[in-house]
Amino acid sequence: MSKKLQVGVIGASGYSGVELLRLLSRHPHMEVSLATSRQFAGQLVEDAHPKLRGMLDGLAFCSSDPASLASESGVAAFFLALPHGVAAEFARPLYDAGRVVIDLSADFRLGSPEAYREFYGTDHPDLKLLEAGAYVIPEIHGMDGLLDHRLFACPGCYPTSIQIPLTPLLQAGLVSSEDIVVNSMSGVSGAGKKLVENYLYCERAESAVVYGVPKHRHLSEIEEQLSAAAGCPVVIQFCPHLAPMKRGIVSTISVRSEGSLDAVYDCWEAAYGHAPFVSILPTGTFPDSQHVTETNRIDISAVLDERTGRFLLSSAEDNLVKGASGQAVQIANLRFGFPETDGLL
Repeated sequence: MSKKLQVGVIGASGYSGVELLRLLSRHPHMEVSLATSRQFAGQLVEDAHPKLRGMLDGLAFCSSDPASLASESGVAAFFLALPHGVAAEFARPLYDAGRVVIDLSADFRLGSPEAYREFYGTDHPDLKLLEAGAYVIPEIHGMDGLLDHRLFACPGCYPTSIQIPLTPLLQAGLVSSEDIVVNSMSGVSGAGKKLVENYLYCERAESAVVYGVPKHRHLSEIEEQLSAAAGCPVVIQFCPHLAPMKRGIVSTISVRSEGSLDAVYDCWEAAYGHAPFVSILPTGTFPDSQHVTETNRIDISAVLDERTGRFLLSSAEDNLVKGASGQAVQIANLRFGFPETDGLL
């Protein structure tokens, strides 16, 4: 048996699941000993996903029965790359069995069951377990008091791209908590693997479209976290778009200025100057999605529009890495005491 920490990936054949396998295959202290896929059960991972050839040492997909997975005593942690609603069905038996669970779905991101019902159209599947979940963007929340915690909610891709540039500025009072407008563009992989006309290549190539307005599901998570940062209710206008690219998110945040541009950069430097995955670009240099693809980095910058008295904050990240699987690995690194950058650089 390897001395590495044994981990499992549940739902390992979707975009985020495959990205988890890729990242964990090169991790110096973690090893994937179990990967599930109903579609590919019994098939070698590298046969189903040739990109992973030679990276996972003959690992085969297995079935995904929650009770059976919970009995896998050698697996210390599980990553759940499952749709919302389904993830909770797996989280409960794994949590009760004493495993660490890092959930990439929305099931444990919201503190409010009322908000979950409003935005996801159904009651939360496990209210007691919801109380046990910890929402963590490492650069913002850290891991203080969470090193013995066993259930982590990995933040959404859009919320990460918005919270990292905006949260410290709200906390410092450098921007107004009112009249915030966010426009974001996402690659189509953010919708997951599904055969839906609007995500087909011929529909998306040479085309961009707004969707999910005025009430995209991630809005609940964004507003809940920004309200906590500002210390007052925050309501934003959030306009997501599908862009003709496979992966990546670019967000532009328009917010009323309550301080100088220099103060914004000083605040970011204080918050993220030592954060390995936040790159603060000079004003007038704008984040580009192609520069962060397949990395766990988020690039941010700001300009002041003196005509309107508003800051324009910009960010770019890979929705499948910093917006999902990379951030999940980053959380696991911190939880188990490994260097934060392991498997991610």
